[in-house]
Amino acid sequence: MIEDFERCYQAALSRDPRFDGWIFGAVTSTGIYCRPSCPALTPKRENMRFYPSAAAAQQAGFRACKRCRPDASPGSPEWDGRADVVARAMRLIADGVVDRGGVAALADRLGYSVRQLQRMLLAEVGAGPLAIARAQRAQTARLLIETSELSMTEVAFAAGFSSVRQFNETVRSVFVSAPTELRRRARAKGAGADRSAGVVGSLSLRLPFRRPLNPDNLFGHLAATAVPGVEEVDGRTYRRTLSLPGGTGVVALTPAEDHVSARLALSDLRDLTTAIARCRWLLDLDADPVAIDERLAADRALRALVAGSEGRRVPRCVDGAEMAVRAVLGQQVSTAAARTHAKRLVERCGQALAEPNGTLTHLFPQPSALDGAQLAMPASRRRTLQALIDALCEQGLSLDPGCDRERALAQLGSLPGFGSWTLGVIAMRALGDPDAFPAADLGVRRAARSLGLSQSPIALQQRSQPWRPWRAYAVQYLWAATEHPINHWPARAVGADEAAKLKEAA
Repeated sequence: MIEDFERCYQAALSRDPRFDGWIFGAVTSTGIYCRPSCPALTPKRENMRFYPSAAAAQQAGFRACKRCRPDASPGSPEWDGRADVVARAMRLIADGVVDRGGVAALADRLGYSVRQLQRMLLAEVGAGPLAIARAQRAQTARLLIETSELSMTEVAFAAGFSSVRQFNETVRSVFVSAPTELRRRARAKGAGADRSAGVVGSLSLRLPFRRPLNPDNLFGHLAATAVPGVEEVDGRTYRRTLSLPGGTGVVALTPAEDHVSARLALSDLRDLTTAIARCRWLLDLDADPVAIDERLAADRALRALVAGSEGRRVPRCVDGAEMAVRAVLGQQVSTAAARTHAKRLVERCGQALAEPNGTLTHLFPQPSALDGAQLAMPASRRRTLQALIDALCEQGLSLDPGCDRERALAQLGSLPGFGSWTLGVIAMRALGDPDAFPAADLGVRRAARSLGLSQSPIALQQRSQPWRPWRAYAVQYLWAATEHPINHWPARAVGADEAAKLKEAA
């Protein structure tokens, strides 16, 4: 349980949705646990217990509230922002490592023994890796029960359960309902399977987030840098292909008032948990925008930028290696030129989908497929790209959600051509470092000039200290201070004159 009872109790009394996912309130008299914002959470003080995770509440014997669905709340922003072993473990569990390889595989990825890892997670999260993975499987099962026409046997194995009996027992324990009852209630409310395009494994679901969310820079950035064949924009929807452990996928993401609508088409439904985790990571949906914006707006230089456009997220990626390759392709060239390089790389080295999905035809190439790739760019950048590929394929460089950030950046920094800008972009967008700050970035320096700040990277590093630990978010506001297609959503066409100016500025 969480030791600071009074602070948690006051959060529950305030019904503040910002605390959803940070803590979970349980009531001993009912045996139910809820989000702090749940209207049904009105207990006596002596009947309240608080837990740091849904898994911890479930392990303590509490069942999920049917009204607020605490298991579906946004994740804790702690796990994305931190770089310690527990946070890395939580990100890997979300990515499905325990479901695919067990706790031993998780411990091996982190370089700890199973016993050490179990002890650390119990101390901080209140549950071990198996319990956390079990809670995640239960949520995945609920999504499949309510949004697909799969049989319960198919749901059980797609969600990662080893048997139908284990599936039934877990669903009954967590949701106080049989799987068939959950489906019946969902149908009564009008929910149902997504039968669009007749695609097997096609599901529609909602990805919750903490308000506010400003889609302009988040979706605008993804749209402006979209690689043809791998990504596309259709009106207010961003779509892309996914390379997943069990197969391939295509996701369509559309921002709404209190959630992001996600439509997933998967070749293997066992990849659903991983696909959801990667989409949440891509869109930075577990961030706490109120806390971030309060810190940044306290600085007079950023106050006007934050006011009226609160809730900017950091556009991340679905694959760290892909992001690193694209960062190298984007060195000292315009956004349009980087897209052109990436398009050629996809056409030459990318794996083609079995069937095209609209204009989406390929997966972004795996590092092993890029070995020896030749592109029309300076020889120095080709050497940088090859050095990155060698590090990813032969030297143990990992850029996945559970990697050691400091080690990864140190390894990248030892490669030829990896300067402060490239390292900053990878730290911010691939590794999810909330304090990454590419001070040498042209957009950051142009914004600094418009705000009357020094454009010197050294001076900007010093000036940015009050923005810590949220400098990656400060970058999003700085980028928005000057005109660029990455700041517009829905995406708009760029005229020839504007494109020429942007190319010249880059």
